[in-house]
Amino acid sequence: MDDNKTKPLRMTASSLDGRDFSNMDLENADFSFSSLKDINFDGANLRNAKLRFSALDRTTFRNSDLRNADLSFSSLSDVDLSGARVEGANFSFTSQEKSFKWQDFSLIAIIQNQGWIGTLVAAFLGAVILYGFNAIAYFTAELSFTEEPVRLAFYKYLVILNIATGVCTILITQGLTTWLDMIVKSLLAKHIILSVVVFLFDSLLAVGMHQLFATNIVSDYIAHYPAEPSQNAPWYWYSWAPIAIANVFYFLSREGRQISRKISDQEYQLLNLEKLKTRAELDALQARINPHFLYNSLNSIASLVHENPDKAEEMTLLLSKLFRYTTGRKTSDYFDTIENELEMVETYLQVEKVRFGDRLRFTVEVEEESLKSLYVPKFILQPIVENAIKHGISRMADQGNIVVKIYEKDQWLHLCVHDNGPAFSDTLGAGYGMRSIQDKLKLLYGDHARLELHNQPHKSVNIAIQKSAIEQHQQSNHAFSA
Repeated sequence: MDDNKTKPLRMTASSLDGRDFSNMDLENADFSFSSLKDINFDGANLRNAKLRFSALDRTTFRNSDLRNADLSFSSLSDVDLSGARVEGANFSFTSQEKSFKWQDFSLIAIIQNQGWIGTLVAAFLGAVILYGFNAIAYFTAELSFTEEPVRLAFYKYLVILNIATGVCTILITQGLTTWLDMIVKSLLAKHIILSVVVFLFDSLLAVGMHQLFATNIVSDYIAHYPAEPSQNAPWYWYSWAPIAIANVFYFLSREGRQISRKISDQEYQLLNLEKLKTRAELDALQARINPHFLYNSLNSIASLVHENPDKAEEMTLLLSKLFRYTTGRKTSDYFDTIENELEMVETYLQVEKVRFGDRLRFTVEVEEESLKSLYVPKFILQPIVENAIKHGISRMADQGNIVVKIYEKDQWLHLCVHDNGPAFSDTLGAGYGMRSIQDKLKLLYGDHARLELHNQPHKSVNIAIQKSAIEQHQQSNHAFSA
C-alpha cells in the first residue's frame, strides 16, 4: 500500500463563490452543502466528486470530467455543461431551469420558465381569464333570466358598449402597432402612448353612445335602483380594462412577430446550412469520381504502350479531350445538359474502343431532340458506362454491345445503359460508381429519382428522374451554383 497516495479534497459546507478551479484534478473531492455559485470548473477532473446539496448557479463545467459525480439535490440554474463528460453522474432532484431575468421577459419566458415568477404570472393570467369568462357568464345569465325591463335595457346597453369598446380597442391597437414600432424607440413610451390613445378614443366612444341612445336608459336605471353600489364608482373606474387589453394585445402581437422572425431566420439558416452540406457532399463526390475514372483510364493506356503505341497515343489524345471537357467547366456546377453528358460518354467509349477494338460496339439513342437540353447531374452516366465495360464487356470473349438510351415516359426521364455482358448477380453489392450516383440522386432529388438494375427483359441500368424535379432544378440552377 502506498502511504503517500494523495487524499481527496474535502471542502464540505464551504463558501467558494466565484473561485477558479479550471483544469484542476479534483477527483473524489467533497463539496457537499457548499455554495459554489459562479465557480469555474472548466476542464477540471471531477470524477466521483460529491457536489450534493450545493448551490451551483451559473457554474461552468465546460469540457470537465463529471463521470460518476454526485450532484443530487443541487441548484443548477444557468449551468454550462457543454463538452462535459457526465456518464454515470447523479442529477437526481436537481433544479436545472434557466434563471429569470427581467430583460428576457417574453411570452416564451412565461410559458417555459418553471420558476416562481413564471408560476405567478401564469396563475395571474389564469385568474384574469377565468374572472372575465365568469363576468360574461353572469351578464349572459342576467340577460336571459331577468324579468325587470329597466335592468334588462341597462344590461343590454352595457353589453353593446363593452363589445363596441373591445372592437375599438383592438382596431386602435392594430392601427398603432406599426407606427409605434417605426417611430418610437422606448418600449415604455410605446405602451404609454398606446394607453393614452386608447383611453381617449374609448372615452369618446362611451360618451357618444351615452348621448346618442342611452341617456334615458341610464336615467331610468339610476331612478329605479338608487342604492346600487356600482353607481358610486368614479367615471374612470372602467377605463383600466380596455387599456390593459390594448397593452396585452400589443405585447402579444410584438412577441408573435419576434417569434415568427426568429423562426424565419432559423429556417433560412437551416436552408443555407442544408445547401452548404449538400454542396460539400457533392463536391466530395465529384472530386472522387474524377480520380477514379483517371485511374482506370491510365491503366488501359499502360496496357497498350508496349503492345500498340499508336493506339496508346490515340487513347491519350482522347483522354486529353475528355479531361478538357471535365475541367473546362466550373466545379461548382452540379448540372449539365444531357447533350454534354452524352458527348462525354461517347468520348469515354471511344477511349475504351481503342483498347477493345472490334470487341466493343456502342450506340447512343435520344428519343426526342428536345431532351438533350434538359439538365441532369454531371457525371451521372459515365460511371454506369464504366461499370458496363468493367463488369460486362471486359469479361466477354465475344463482341460486346453497349446502348445508351434517353427517353421520356409518364413524365419521368429515363437514362438507360444496356450491355450484353454477364447478368447482374442477386448478391451484387454496389461499387463506388453506383453508390456515387445513388448519393447524388438522393442529395439532389430525394424521392423524385431512383436507380434500378434489371436483368429482364435485358440487362440494363436505369436512372429515372421526375420531369418536374428536373425543371425545378433547372430554374434554380444558376442561384444554386452562385
